[in-house]
Amino acid sequence: MSIKELIANGETMFVEFKSWINVPNKRDLFEILATETVGFSNANGGIILVGVEDDGEITGCQKYDTQNVIESIYDRTVPKVFTDIEIIKIDEKDILKITVSKSVDTIATSRGTVYKRLGKNTKPLYPSEYQLNTIERIKGDFSAKILAHTTDADIDYAEVENLKQKIHSRDKDSTLHLGDNVSLLRDLHLIAVDEENIKLTVAGLLLVGKQESIIRHLPQAEIMILTYDQEGQTEYNKRIELRTSLIKSITRIQEIFEDRNSIKNIQMGLFKLEVHDYPSNVFQEALLNAIAHRSYESSSSIIIKLYPSKIIIENPGSFPDGIYSNNIITHPSTPRNKLIAETFQKLKYVQRSGQGIDIIFKDMLSLGKSAPEYKIYEDAVSLTLRSSVEDVEFLKFINREQETNGDFSVSEICILKYVKSFKTIGLSKAAEVAQISTSEATNVLNLLCNNKNILQRETRNKYMFTHRIYDSFDNNIEYTKDKEFDEIQARTMIIDYLSKNGFMTRLDVERLCGFSSTSSKRILKKLREEGTLILEGKSKASIYKLHKE
Repeated sequence: MSIKELIANGETMFVEFKSWINVPNKRDLFEILATETVGFSNANGGIILVGVEDDGEITGCQKYDTQNVIESIYDRTVPKVFTDIEIIKIDEKDILKITVSKSVDTIATSRGTVYKRLGKNTKPLYPSEYQLNTIERIKGDFSAKILAHTTDADIDYAEVENLKQKIHSRDKDSTLHLGDNVSLLRDLHLIAVDEENIKLTVAGLLLVGKQESIIRHLPQAEIMILTYDQEGQTEYNKRIELRTSLIKSITRIQEIFEDRNSIKNIQMGLFKLEVHDYPSNVFQEALLNAIAHRSYESSSSIIIKLYPSKIIIENPGSFPDGIYSNNIITHPSTPRNKLIAETFQKLKYVQRSGQGIDIIFKDMLSLGKSAPEYKIYEDAVSLTLRSSVEDVEFLKFINREQETNGDFSVSEICILKYVKSFKTIGLSKAAEVAQISTSEATNVLNLLCNNKNILQRETRNKYMFTHRIYDSFDNNIEYTKDKEFDEIQARTMIIDYLSKNGFMTRLDVERLCGFSSTSSKRILKKLREEGTLILEGKSKASIYKLHKE
């Protein structure tokens, strides 16, 4: 996101504006910058844009010394904070972009005051409000942090055996289960052993900790399930609170989910296709993704809301900086709790460590359902999945094509869904809906045109379904298509092909032009009647050649 876009979005949990010209005493300004730096350091990091007013007006900085700014912040923080400053020129005015990283230690000002960024504001933080102050600070992955007050008495060894069994049954090549319990937990980085003293990591407590230990050390580690009888209902009719190990919680949630996951039969020719309200792998990916990305520094719970026709998963902790609704499918995954995500991978809950958001989009759209709806807030993420099949024709179309061409990628699905809805698509729009670059979009569009014969060019950098695809949709769907354009283009393609290859069959015409059998017969008959082609052979042995004078 550009600086102009950041400014246009206003101040956020990660962005603060500070005026240069309206604070004449620069000593006061440096005190303010140190306070904001401490606040970001104790939260999730952020940037300070100096030279921008609170309302977003760019007033710029004058007669500044970046080295002086860096040293002033350094001198006013304890432990000392190193910041990066970049000079950015906008409309002939200089803005100082100060980047602050999240600290692994609690940072205070040189005056002894601790601040933390809360939403759009920086607030004093008092000792009684320090969260998880029993966690030994380790740089990076939060779930790998060691809980200093835990011991081996906090371990539920029945859960350890359960862990062993899952690894053994799901990964035949793994040898992790062969060792003793302590070795297993140490190899998985779920515990740390120091002079025979055992302490659990956050991931260890959540995966193999006793229920009473989880409640004592991580009381905020809760998953709440709310069920509703009607859409739009504000009062839930059932509430389940889970503060057990993650494996027990996941098993319980999946049982509740499967009990409510109904099936709809869709007639596909001679057979019926069973379509669940929600694909099981989609719900599992969404649940595991929430667990791997949630913030355990937040006192909020993961909340799963089950309505008759939708599921909403609300997760404390926003996505990392740089992930937005327009790049959520393709942005590289950076789970807040990497050790938890990696342990899920070892347990084969997921095939790879990552977001799984591409799977969620691909499978929901492939079944003719609406796209997943992500809402990204400053301190939370909400995901809505809807059960209804909105486009039965698209579901049938995807199933038919995948039987012949193999599975589509998420980029292909997104592009095809857009063409189904809006008839045509341009290169830039294809890149936008698939959340890829224009060069990648060009490759995907060429693949759909050349190898799979699903799209064809209408004009330069504009694409539409082939005639074969249009003919496959039910008659009650109104599509407009320029058949004259089809036939002119097909005529050129057929003549060019025959000039190079000598002969072709009707099936070759179908594949080359993307025509149905009926359309292929019609265009070939027309070309024979006008004397452009001649037919040799009969039935399946018949071939077409150019007529030579």
